[in-house]
Amino acid sequence: MIAYVRFYSIMPGKTPDGLATAHKLKKHAKEKHGFEVNLMMPIGGNPHRIAFVSRADNLGELEGALGKIEADAEWQKLIADNAGNVIPGSVHDEIWRIL
Repeated sequence: MIAYVRFYSIMPGKTPDGLATAHKLKKHAKEKHGFEVNLMMPIGGNPHRIAFVSRADNLGELEGALGKIEADAEWQKLIADNAGNVIPGSVHDEIWRIL
């Protein structure tokens, strides 16, 4: 099992807008692509971060799902709409093996 995590920092004062768009992205991934995404925010550390966490059975499944989502014009519009809420350079992706 593989976990995919994308996280970024939200611009000061943009948390409500950033969360609203994150929920739209989560809903879109599930409804259009069947890709379950969990949204998370830290309890400690920098509180202005948000993470998208999803799981796949293997790297091939993850690659296929991400390829479909990234090619989706609606997804790209939501990402572009969220750009003003994200601190540039703060987007970071990680892929973890679930033990």
